[in-house]
Amino acid sequence: MKTVHLPVTVLKGESEMPDHKRVRVAIIGATAYTSRETIRWLLGHPQVEIAALCSRRDPQPRIDEIFPEFSGRLTVRCEPIDPAALKGRADLAMLCLPNGISMTLVPDLLAAGLRVIDFSADYRLKEPADYHQWYGSRHIDLENLVRAVYGVPEFYRDRIRPAALVANPGCYPTAAALAIVPLIKAGLVDPQDVVVDTASGISGAGREPRPEHHFPERNETFEAYKVGEHRHQVEIERTLDPYVRGGKSSVLLVPHLVPMERGIFCTIYLKPLQPVSVQHVMQVFAAAYDREPFIRLRRGLPRTADVARSNFCDLAARVVKSRIVVMSVVDNMVKGAAGQAIQNMNVMFGLEETAGLA
Repeated sequence: MKTVHLPVTVLKGESEMPDHKRVRVAIIGATAYTSRETIRWLLGHPQVEIAALCSRRDPQPRIDEIFPEFSGRLTVRCEPIDPAALKGRADLAMLCLPNGISMTLVPDLLAAGLRVIDFSADYRLKEPADYHQWYGSRHIDLENLVRAVYGVPEFYRDRIRPAALVANPGCYPTAAALAIVPLIKAGLVDPQDVVVDTASGISGAGREPRPEHHFPERNETFEAYKVGEHRHQVEIERTLDPYVRGGKSSVLLVPHLVPMERGIFCTIYLKPLQPVSVQHVMQVFAAAYDREPFIRLRRGLPRTADVARSNFCDLAARVVKSRIVVMSVVDNMVKGAAGQAIQNMNVMFGLEETAGLA
């Protein structure tokens, strides 16, 4: 079994694709669930070198002590988070940190010559007032907030390619936007009447223990939470808004927790602006996603098991009693987090978009 060690030589960092055609990645916040998923995929990426693992823990752990699955594969010790220490060692920083922390690090990482993909919500909402309202603190990096590109490759590939900073989207917004945006662009649905009914595995809450996500509390039960108050509601709206002619969208997000490890199932109820058939809806999706490697259109109804541990989003639709019902299914840890970040990385560095994700 191959063991991967951190590099001991110092290479020159560049903001474009390195000449050696290997992207050197630093993972910051390396002990999170999303970090584990990212490491797992990057170890199989043919053009990536894990250059550093950084953690807020003291003392710094070996990564295979935190995640024994990496024993014999990645046996390195984490190091403190120090953007200056990464200069020349890494081309890209992936930030797997809680909301509010990334914005304290991004300016120094960019100044050190690294490009950045941020997993938190710090750069997803363009309006500082939105961030303050939904996340309870003021944004302190307004300059880079303006520069950040929202990382849905299916919509923003041309902007992601040259970006220095990409905001990796939330899991619910990823599944929802992929299902809704093509229908808004086609003028088929009312963007002021959108209900997103979701069910998520409990890994979406992250690694920090919380009573409401404790296994005995989740096992053999199914319940809603934060109805109309979930932070991803505004993120979905802001993702749809650019496609709404002359106004803004209005979304009601109703999230549920399911006693499973991973997966998101979005059932989206949309009001058509004209009589429409399910064939027409699926034709719109086919036209939008014909060349997209990670979007699969389903004739039958999708299941979370069919996308588990993959970067796919499965879409299906029905027209029922004057409503368009779209079902969108992703793995919250892959297409909803680590996989989408790697897809963004591939776009940023001119790699095959499916590299490491096939």
